[in-house]
Amino acid sequence: MTTAAQLNTHQRWPASTVLAAGIALLAIAFIAGSARGAYAISPFQLWNVVLDALGLSGRTGAPTAEHLVFMSIRLPRLLLGVAAGAALGLSGALMQGLFRNPLADPGLIGVSSGAALAAGITIVLGSVWFPDLPRTLGSWTLVLTAFLGSLLVTLLVYTLSQQGGATRVGLMLLAGIAINALAGAGLGYLTFLASDEQLRSIQFWLLGSLGGARWSAVGLVSAIVAVAVFAGLKLAAPLNAIALGEAQAVLLGVRVERVKAFAVVVTALAVGAVTATTGMIGFVGLVAPHCVRLVAGPDHRVVLPGSALLGAALVLAADAVARTAVQPAELPLGVLTSFVGVPFFLLLLRHFRSRL
Repeated sequence: MTTAAQLNTHQRWPASTVLAAGIALLAIAFIAGSARGAYAISPFQLWNVVLDALGLSGRTGAPTAEHLVFMSIRLPRLLLGVAAGAALGLSGALMQGLFRNPLADPGLIGVSSGAALAAGITIVLGSVWFPDLPRTLGSWTLVLTAFLGSLLVTLLVYTLSQQGGATRVGLMLLAGIAINALAGAGLGYLTFLASDEQLRSIQFWLLGSLGGARWSAVGLVSAIVAVAVFAGLKLAAPLNAIALGEAQAVLLGVRVERVKAFAVVVTALAVGAVTATTGMIGFVGLVAPHCVRLVAGPDHRVVLPGSALLGAALVLAADAVARTAVQPAELPLGVLTSFVGVPFFLLLLRHFRSRL
């Protein structure tokens, strides 16, 4: 059967063009996100803020309002958005390459649902089960428990997918679906037990937002994502070989089981760190890799970095819209990405229905 990649061979962009376009889109989204918000900052004011931050403006005296808004509120939010989008985009490309299915995304291995369940348990039952954690970890309690929950659930899915010392991708898919359903049931039960205040906390966390960005969290998440992206890019050649089939990849010298485990670990670390900080942001990991693949073809040497760049640009653009679409309120970021992502996902289903 003719694949989407074969249909688009004649219009593939060169790798340099794809990456340059990704960088340009990210830069545009970053500038737009810097300017838009409840307190608008013009490009001229933004330029002055940058010069002031670099000590090149020659201005003395107290910082301007634009400087305070950008450096204290908007810049950490933008950097967290870049880290989140890059992690989701790259992880989506890794999962699509691992499953050899353009409809795969990081949620299939339970990363997001594990983080959500752990966060819900901490919010509703934390004072009973872990009364000392808030005194020990302070405001990091929810972030760390959500991160650990994402890792534990991913480990469970990966363990259930083992058969005869090998990782069965089909089993991983089925285990992920089952565990995601179980986590959803657990969250439903927690919302039943929750008080009104706890319910608001759970819902706000599940809807996703960059509004809680702070410099300490940005630094930690960005470091984890940077390591994950660097490690994930090393999988480009093995994933290209696996795309030919696992048997062929073994003949080419690829350690398929090691590649599978490494891809799952990278995805769990990157998406787990992001989800624990921002809440659940859906469909970026599905949309970004497929868009890159449509214009660049299936080569993971282009798809992986291109997906990270486009994912970051998509999250920044969505956040800029979310901050201004319903002022003075803020539209949850996860809601907006789902509004855009679901129709796109349905189009993918229609396009690939003969292969499902």
